[in-house]
Amino acid sequence: MNMFGLMETSGGAMQAERMRAEVVAANMANAETTRTASGGPYRRQQVVFAANQGGSGFLDSMNAASGTSTSGTASAGLLPTVSLPGSSTVAPGVHIAGVIEDPSAPLKRYDPGHPDAGPDGYVSYPDINPLTEMVDLMGATRAYGLNGSAVQAEKGMISSALEIAKS
Repeated sequence: MNMFGLMETSGGAMQAERMRAEVVAANMANAETTRTASGGPYRRQQVVFAANQGGSGFLDSMNAASGTSTSGTASAGLLPTVSLPGSSTVAPGVHIAGVIEDPSAPLKRYDPGHPDAGPDGYVSYPDINPLTEMVDLMGATRAYGLNGSAVQAEKGMISSALEIAKS
């Protein structure tokens, strides 16, 4: 990982958490939506995160830089690797694997006067619990804030390192 690797990792996590907060907001906004373009009630959405495949581990990177292999005996190569901007290495962290619909069945409420009521008088509503959505939103907000704090801390460390190098 290069000097700015933490910023890349935290930046990716901040993007993922922002998307999570947007999906939660859409869920809350559509909690009473009984008819969508597809014909049924709104279905709760969930963001699925996945770990970035950041390439090989530390030992493999060290060995690759020195030209030795990890198979066999312990490594003798101790040359550091440097990831340059635009290189093909992927920063560790998370990305959004997808946004999926909640498979749970819609809630049925008896309301024969509703325009979307079935012949039995029941209306299908989304299975969205505002308490669950608020907990998800709080989690996304806190994770976003913590990643922002990590970026600020790294900026401070880089500034301090530049001040030390200058003197």
